[in-house]
Amino acid sequence: MGTDDNLGWPDEKPAHRVFVDPFWMDDHEVTNAEFRKFVKATGYKTTAERAPTLEEVMSQLPPGTPPPEAEKLVPGSLVFTPTEGPVSLVDYAQWWKWVPGADWQHPDGPGSTIEGRDNDPVVHASWDDAVAYCKWAGKRLPTEAEWEFATRGGLENKRYPWGDEPQTSEHPLANTWQGNFPYQNTKEDGFARLAPVKSFPPNAYGLYDMAGNVWEWCSDWYDVSLYRQRANNGTTKNPTGPRKSYNPDRPYSTQHVQRGGSFLCSDEYCTRYRPSARQGNSPDTGQSHVGFRCVWTPGLQTTER
Repeated sequence: MGTDDNLGWPDEKPAHRVFVDPFWMDDHEVTNAEFRKFVKATGYKTTAERAPTLEEVMSQLPPGTPPPEAEKLVPGSLVFTPTEGPVSLVDYAQWWKWVPGADWQHPDGPGSTIEGRDNDPVVHASWDDAVAYCKWAGKRLPTEAEWEFATRGGLENKRYPWGDEPQTSEHPLANTWQGNFPYQNTKEDGFARLAPVKSFPPNAYGLYDMAGNVWEWCSDWYDVSLYRQRANNGTTKNPTGPRKSYNPDRPYSTQHVQRGGSFLCSDEYCTRYRPSARQGNSPDTGQSHVGFRCVWTPGLQTTER
């Protein structure tokens, strides 16, 4: 688990031994059609469809931050919006916009729709939404260790789910960004944004879209220093993550792990569609490139964590 490769970010290092018991995993990300069945059966309202409270917002901001205006506390989500030209890649706020009314049924905001997109992965799904769906389906979110084991498909210490060689425009293997990020996508893989599930070849375990398309939630809390803590512990068996999250870059926000990268992963920007790549996000976060898939362990009841 993890990597010592020079492409790896500090939170991916060092590589270390992990053992996981057998489990089943959905072969593709949860789709709009599947999520619609859940909503119809339960009446569930996603995080993006509910207005945030002032307490929720302020709990994730540094002390002394002025509170937002009451009229801005409305349902909505973050939508990727290409810039008009080259920008500094340090400030991601330049291509993410808070859009009132954006949610899983309206991925680009009011007026947009998922009609005809039943096989697209559901997006704007928070960690809380993903946990609720998994519980309804009799499944659960994968641990971070299970997710990485699955995406490697039996290949050890490889850069990508398919091996060490990067994909090419002649032979695209994942839905990622080609061209100049974040303003020009040449769509060499055939897609400007989301791709229907199973649009690219599966890995050796028969799992689709383990790289790119949408970031996928895992059950674990996110800790940037976790792998360094494990490095000298021999083989870690069935890890379920740290007891709490730790990210000094976002000290006022608790975070869960996201894996797999998305259609926004650019080789010039982050290359986070690799098996070892990881990031954290707050459990109430839903964005237009975040989804999930479920796992199931025979004989074990699912539990919320």
